[in-house]
Order: sequence, then C-alpha cells, then structure tokens
Amino acid sequence: MTENIVCHKCNQAITKRMVTALGKTWHPEHFLCRHCEQPIDDAAFNIQDGEPVCTKCFIERYTHTCAGCKKPILERTIVAMGENWHEECFCCGGACKKPLSNQPFFERGGKAYCKQDYENLFADKCAKCEQPITTSAIVAMNVKWHHDCFRCNRCSNPITTPNFTVEGGQPICPACD
Repeated sequence: MTENIVCHKCNQAITKRMVTALGKTWHPEHFLCRHCEQPIDDAAFNIQDGEPVCTKCFIERYTHTCAGCKKPILERTIVAMGENWHEECFCCGGACKKPLSNQPFFERGGKAYCKQDYENLFADKCAKCEQPITTSAIVAMNVKWHHDCFRCNRCSNPITTPNFTVEGGQPICPACD
C-alpha cells in the first residue's frame, strides 16, 4: 500500500501534478506567496520562516533600500553610518571613490572617506611641506608643523627649544640668531 502525498496547504491527497519545494509538496495552484497569496510560478522564489514568498512581497517586506542608489538590496548588505548599502555603493566620498566595504573608513558630514582622502581633505596641513599632519604636531607662530619640518631656515637643524626667532616668517634657531 502506497502512502498518499498530501498538499501542505489543503492537506488533501495529490494525485496528479505537484510542486515540491522546501521539503514539502503542494498542488500547483496552492503553491502561493505567504503574504499576497498569489501563485508562485517562477523557479526562483524567496523563503521566510520556511514559507515561499514572491519576489514582489520579498522586496516590499524584507529588503532594505540602499542609501547610495536608493534601490532594494537583494544580496549582501553593508551596514555603516546607520544606513544599509549595496557593497558596490559604499564608496569613498573623496576623490578616489574606492569601495570601503573591507577597510576602515572615516565619517564626516554624513559621507564615508578612506584614510588618505580624509587626511588630504580634513587634516591640518604643515606650514612647511603643506602635507597633512596625522600625528602630533608642533604649534609655533600660530600654525602647525610636522616635528621634522620645524627647522631653522638658515642651518636646517631641527629647532628643539622653545626659544627661537622669526625672520621673514620663518623660524631661526638660537645658534643662528
């Protein structure tokens, strides 16, 4: 004696065509989206709590909208700065536009930046070399300097004392004064 195959939806025997999915069987007309109850005809469908969900309902109910492109996210989601992003949309807001999904980033004004662009755009610049200062700095003459850049304008030796003079807007060490 063979065991009857039963429809997961109506619990009636299936004697002709059937749909097998999620370890269950259905009459084709009973394989429905758990939300809108429309038939799922596509071979590809979504699953929530062990039940089939059509693509339309899945997008409406279970996906996030990308903060970058404003489209639904159907694959891997990056969560950063309180928002959801497609991996390819979470990029540096500076000049390079590099993807930031697998590296540290800095936030400013609601935008994410790679380390280099952040420093180039927002770090204090050295009064001598004009490059970003990313470590401790010397503050002298109302501007900031890299430690290595704060040198005597005559002999080029580092100025390591608080006593120096200024000539033509440049520091002069006590030995050259």
